[in-house]
Amino acid sequence: MFKDQPKGLFALALANTGERFGYYTMLAIFMLFLQAKFGFSAAVAGQIYAIFLAGVYFMPLFGGWLADKIGFGKCVTTGIAVMFIGYLCLAIPTGADITGKIAMFGALALIAIGTGLFKGNLQVMVGNLYDDPKYASKRDAAFSLFYMAINIGAMFAPGMAKYVTNFFLSKSGLIYNANIPALAHQFIDGTISPENTARLAELAAAMSSGSSDLASFSHLYIDKLSTAYNYGFGVACISLIVSVLIYFCCRPWFRHADVNAKQAEAAHISETELTPQQTRSRITALLLVFAVVIFFWMAFHQNGATMTFFARDYTQPVAEGWVRIGFNIWSLFLIAVSVYTLFGAFQSETKRGKILSAAATLILWGGAYAIYSGMDPSFGILPSDFQQFNPFFVVALTPVSLAIFGSLARKGKEPSAPRKIGFGMLVAAVGFFILTMGSIGLASPKELGGTVSDVLVSPTWLISTYLVLTFAELLLSPMGISFVSKVAPPKYKGMMMGCWFAATAVGNYLVSIPALLWDKVPLWGVWTLLIVLCLLSALFIFSIMKKLESATN
Repeated sequence: MFKDQPKGLFALALANTGERFGYYTMLAIFMLFLQAKFGFSAAVAGQIYAIFLAGVYFMPLFGGWLADKIGFGKCVTTGIAVMFIGYLCLAIPTGADITGKIAMFGALALIAIGTGLFKGNLQVMVGNLYDDPKYASKRDAAFSLFYMAINIGAMFAPGMAKYVTNFFLSKSGLIYNANIPALAHQFIDGTISPENTARLAELAAAMSSGSSDLASFSHLYIDKLSTAYNYGFGVACISLIVSVLIYFCCRPWFRHADVNAKQAEAAHISETELTPQQTRSRITALLLVFAVVIFFWMAFHQNGATMTFFARDYTQPVAEGWVRIGFNIWSLFLIAVSVYTLFGAFQSETKRGKILSAAATLILWGGAYAIYSGMDPSFGILPSDFQQFNPFFVVALTPVSLAIFGSLARKGKEPSAPRKIGFGMLVAAVGFFILTMGSIGLASPKELGGTVSDVLVSPTWLISTYLVLTFAELLLSPMGISFVSKVAPPKYKGMMMGCWFAATAVGNYLVSIPALLWDKVPLWGVWTLLIVLCLLSALFIFSIMKKLESATN
């Protein structure tokens, strides 16, 4: 799967891995930070989260437009600098007053602008590597590998967020408890019930720095938890430094791909000429695909919104039995690597390579089992921990996906990229059906009133949902990006990649709709809405399949 790929792919992928590690570390705790520090309701926090995600994914439209004029590389380096300033501002602890809110929103704006300059244009350069006929047939596989590298960073992010949060809380004699932020804000605001007051007092007494003065404890806990989250955001600054070092040290490997249509014309580099009709046909096909993926991202990015609420309010906060292995990032890492060595044992061209790969696989499995055997029979988990499953599944399942589609391609039966996107929407609907089944019989969020349910379900419901949604993501996201890089007219490559992210932005903004409904409808109703939207999107894309596939010819 790595054989005969250009070196530039690995350089650009690793540069993106570092940036995504910081971004997803921040995203793993962002909703929790908003509610803990400012006391926002789920609806308000969900709205802020959705607007931020929309900004992050809408800005590449302007970043792509600018890159088509001044160059992709210039936009990428400028974006890194702007993002660094944004994360640095977000990492500085402030009060929960109007000044703190202004500082936070300003930092979020800088992160969105910087990401807009960086993200889409880096991926355009990846696509440009495969305009060379020598590598053209490897475009889909390349974007799957690129996407896998992104998720290596994302896989370690929740674990880092948890470590930083627990480390700084422990320095103040505190431990994380999902109930305390909401109860503390209720006490400070004077809206707490006698029953919840007793509950807060019990939780405070369990802390080594607990106090019978609940006002002091509430302020202390909110302040220390918020500060711990601030330091978690600072991880992104460090990861960006690593990214920029990789980018500039390996730049000779991909410098030839940092050329837009205007620069190519000035340098007398030949570009594919399209007729006006071909250009219109391709842009129309892309816009139709963008319309569909809006609803996928609306559903998928519930991982940081309603699915995080579900993890916090409805899921057992402890890991027991075989599930424990999934909550240790190093055991997950060893298992993910073992998938690649296992494929190497079958795909290696030499007997020695097969033996070494098989031996490495056994060693990795042994290491994962040793970690599992040394775990406590039961230990606490945080809501953010669940967000490491999706990137783990992406990393582990990418070689499986490549093997399946590679086999189909050799038989001449590989589905087109638009058809894969349609199948992805169907699979996403199955994912939320699993969560619907797990929600039957649970109290509605309105009935809970901001506290945790007395009836808690097994973590396996969320883990299973993440697994199925990952299958959907692998069918849709890397294939969609590959489709854009292949079909976009040369003069509009940056803008069309920006439009892909703009569609993602609209979907991310619509993430707020389930959050707004969170405390207004039964729990199963939230997931049913997403199922219906995924099924309608699949129906739409299959109805226009001929138009989409003809545009690629």
